[in-house]
Amino acid sequence: MAVELCLLLLFCGSTISEVQPIYKPPPGTLDFGFVPAKTYDTGAYHEPGAIGILFKIVHAFLYLVQPNTFPQDLIRKIAQQQFGNTQGDYQKPENVVLTLQAIYYEIGFIVSAALGLLFILLLPLVGLCFCMCRCCDNCGGEMHQRQKKNADCQRSCFATFLFVASLIISVGVLCAYAANQHLTNQVRGAKKLVNSNFKDLKIFLNDTPAQIDYLVSQYNTTKDKALSDLNNVGPVLGTRVQEQLGKEVRPALDAALTMAGAIRETKEALENVSVSVEVLQEGTERLHANLTDVKMHLSNTLNDSACSAAQAASTCNIIRNSLAQLNINANFSGLPGVSSQLAKINDVLKIDLSSLVQKGYAAFNDTPDLVVNQTRNILSDIKSVLESIGSNITTFTRALPVQKILADLMLHLTQSEAYVQDYFPIVEQYDFYRWLGCLILCCMLVLILVFYYLGLLCGTCGYDKHASPTTRGCISNTGGNFLMAGVGFSFLFSWLLMIVVVLTFVTGGNVEKLVCEPFEDKNLFKVLDTPYLLNKHWKNYLAGVIFKNPNVDLTFEKVYSDCKENKGIYTSLHLEHLFNINELLNISMYTEDVALKIEHIQINLSKIILLDEIGKENLLNFSSSGIDGIDFSAYLTEINKSVTKVDLLSFANDLEARADQLPKGALENALKGHANNIRMIHNQQVVPLEQAMKYVKARSTLNQSIRLLKRTSSELMVKVKNVISAVNAAQDLINNNASQVIVQETKKYMDTIIGYFEQYTEWVKESISMEVAACKPIANVIDTAVDIFLCSYIADSVNTFWFGLGGSSMFLIPAIIFAVKLSKYYRRMDTEDVYDDTENGNNGYHKENLYGIHNPVFTSSVEQW
Repeated sequence: MAVELCLLLLFCGSTISEVQPIYKPPPGTLDFGFVPAKTYDTGAYHEPGAIGILFKIVHAFLYLVQPNTFPQDLIRKIAQQQFGNTQGDYQKPENVVLTLQAIYYEIGFIVSAALGLLFILLLPLVGLCFCMCRCCDNCGGEMHQRQKKNADCQRSCFATFLFVASLIISVGVLCAYAANQHLTNQVRGAKKLVNSNFKDLKIFLNDTPAQIDYLVSQYNTTKDKALSDLNNVGPVLGTRVQEQLGKEVRPALDAALTMAGAIRETKEALENVSVSVEVLQEGTERLHANLTDVKMHLSNTLNDSACSAAQAASTCNIIRNSLAQLNINANFSGLPGVSSQLAKINDVLKIDLSSLVQKGYAAFNDTPDLVVNQTRNILSDIKSVLESIGSNITTFTRALPVQKILADLMLHLTQSEAYVQDYFPIVEQYDFYRWLGCLILCCMLVLILVFYYLGLLCGTCGYDKHASPTTRGCISNTGGNFLMAGVGFSFLFSWLLMIVVVLTFVTGGNVEKLVCEPFEDKNLFKVLDTPYLLNKHWKNYLAGVIFKNPNVDLTFEKVYSDCKENKGIYTSLHLEHLFNINELLNISMYTEDVALKIEHIQINLSKIILLDEIGKENLLNFSSSGIDGIDFSAYLTEINKSVTKVDLLSFANDLEARADQLPKGALENALKGHANNIRMIHNQQVVPLEQAMKYVKARSTLNQSIRLLKRTSSELMVKVKNVISAVNAAQDLINNNASQVIVQETKKYMDTIIGYFEQYTEWVKESISMEVAACKPIANVIDTAVDIFLCSYIADSVNTFWFGLGGSSMFLIPAIIFAVKLSKYYRRMDTEDVYDDTENGNNGYHKENLYGIHNPVFTSSVEQW
C-alpha cells in the first residue's frame, strides 16, 4: 500500500507539471490564493498522565541495567547476516567477535535474567528443602521456643521488617496493577486513534485531487492577467513606448510651445512700448511747451525796471539764474520707434504656432492607439496560443490515471480499515485474557500479602507477653499460622511470578532500548538507511523500492522528517526522479510561441508629425523680426530719468518766498502770479498724470517690456535654431530610431507577459513541495504504530508491570525469612523452657530436653510448618 501511495503522489506531481518555473516576478504580482487543505485530526502524541512518573522510573532503571548507547554498528552487522549480505558461519572469528559484542551490549539484561533464572530454580528448591527440614523438626519446625532476654526486641524487629517488606510488595503490586490496567485502557481507546488515522488518510487521498484541480484552475488567473495586458496593449506597451520617446519628444515640443508663448509676449511687449512711448512723448512735449512759456514770461518780468533797484537786483538775479531749471529732464521724442518690429511680429502671429505644437502633442499622444491598431492581428494570434495552452493543460490532466490510482488506494484503505474493525474485537478479547492473567498474577501476591497482613494483625493484637509459649491465645496462634501460610504460598507462587518477570523484562526492556529510544532520537532510521543493509544489491533500500533505482539519495529519516513537518509528498519522496517538475514545467514549452508572436510586433510611428515646416518657418520669421536691433539702452536711460529737472512745487514755493523779499508792488505780484502759474502746470499736467498712473504706469510697463524684449532678443536666432534642432531630432527619433525603442519595450512587454507564467510555475512548484498532498498523515501512522502503540502503550506498560511484579517477587525472600522468624513468637508451642530458681542466676533457663514441659493439648495436632 505504501508503494501505491507513493505512486499516487507521483502522478499528482505529474498532474500539475504542466506549468512553468520562475525566475523573478514581473511588475504585477499575481495572487493565486491558498491551496485548499483540510485539517488532520490525529494528534500523534500520547500523554500518559500520572502513571508517567512510573514510566520515567522504569526508564531510569533500564538505563542502570543497560547504560550503553544504541549499537548501530552491531545492529547493522547482525542485520547484514540476517538478510544474507554476509556469511552467517558463526565459527568465523568476525562472527565470534560480533557475538561477544552482542553479549557485551546485553550484559545488563543477561545478568539480570540470570539472576531471575537463579531465583526461579533456587527458590522452589529452597522451599522444598525448607518443607522437608521442618517435617524433621528442623528449620524452626520443632514446636518449642527458647526463652531469651531480647525476645521482645527480636519480635518487634521481625514484625517491623516484615511489615516494611509487605508494604514494598504492596507498592509493587499496585504498580503492576496500574500498568496492567493502563494497557487495557489504552487498547480500548486505541480504536478511536486508529479510526482517526484512517480518517486522515482518507482526507489525504480525497483532498489531493481537489488540490490538483485548484492548481490547474489557477492557470486561468495567469491567462486572464495576460489577456488583460494584451487587451490593453495600448496603455501597456503603447504607453511604455510613448514614455521612452517622450524623454526627447516632450522637451522639444515644450521648447517650441515656450517659443510660441515668447512670440505672444513679444507682441504684447512691443505694443506696450509703442503705446507707452506715444503717451510719454505727448505729455513731455506739452509740458515742455508750458515750461518754455513760463520761463519766457518770467524772463520778461525780471527785465522790468523794478528789478534794477538796489533792493530787488540781487533777488532778481537769483531768480533769473534759476530759470534754467524750468525744463523737462526725460526726452522721449528722440527714442526710436518699434512699429516695424511690431508689424513683423503681427505677421508671424498670423500663423498660430501654439496650435501647430498642440497638434504635435496630440499626434504623439495617439501612440497607444497606433500600437493597438498595428498589433491587432498579432495579439489575436497570441490569445489563441494562450487558449491552446489552457486546453493542453486540461487535456493532459484528464489523461493521467490519477482517479484510478486514487480509487485503488481508497479501496485498499477501506479494506484495511474493515480488516482492523473486524479484528479489533478479537484484539480486545485477547487483551482481556492478558489482563485477566496479569490480574491473577497480581492476586497471587495479594493473597500472600493478605496472609502476611492478617498474620501481623492477629499476631500483634493477640500477643500476650505474660503468656508462656504453650499458653498463647488462639488469635496469636492464628496470626502465626497466617504467616506460615503466606510463606507457603510464597514458595508456591514466587517462581511462577519470576518466570513472567524474566520473560517480560527481556522482551520489554530490549524493545525500549532497541526500538523506542532509537526511534525517538532517529538512530533507528540511520540504521535502516545503511547502504546495502536490507538488500545487498541496493545502496538505498527505499529508493530501490519506489524508483527501482537504489542510487537515488532517499532515506527513511529524511522522508519521516519531511512528513513530520507536513511537507508535500513530492518533496518528501523526491519524486522528481520520476517526474522532474523543473523539466515538465519548462517555461519555454509554453511561452516560445508567445515570445515569437510578440517579437513579430512591428509598430510604425512615422505618421506622427511633431511640427510641420510652416511652424518651423514661423519660428525663423520670429527670429528675423528685428527686435534684437532695438536700442534698449536708450530706452532704459530715458526711463531712469526724472520728468523735470526740478520739482515744480518746490520751485514755485521758492519763487513766492523770494517775491516776498521784494518791495510791495507790481513786481512782487507778477512773480507771485508766475509761481501760481507753475503750481497750476504741476497740478494740471504732472499731478493728473501721476494720479491716473498714466505716466507712472506707462513708465513701469515700458520698463518691464523693454527688459522682456531685451531678454527675448538675446541670442534669439540661436534659441530658435536650438528649438528647431530639438524638434528635428525628436522627429528623426520617431521616424528612424523608434524601432529600437519599440523593440526594447516590446521585449519588456513580452517579459511581463511571460513573467505571469513564471509566477504561476513558481507558485505551483512551491505548492507541490509544501502544500499539495502534505504527508503528515503518513508520519502520524508511523508515530501511532511505533511511538504510541508499541512504545507508549505496550512497552511502557509491560516494563512497568514487570518492574512492579519483579520488585514484589524479590522482596518475597526477606518476607519469607521475617515471617518464619516472627511466627515462632505468635504460634502456640508444644513445649517450653522450665526455670529452676537455683540455676536461674546461672543461665536463666534449662536445656529443653531435660526440663521441657509437655503440652497435651497441642502434642498430636500441631502442624510442623
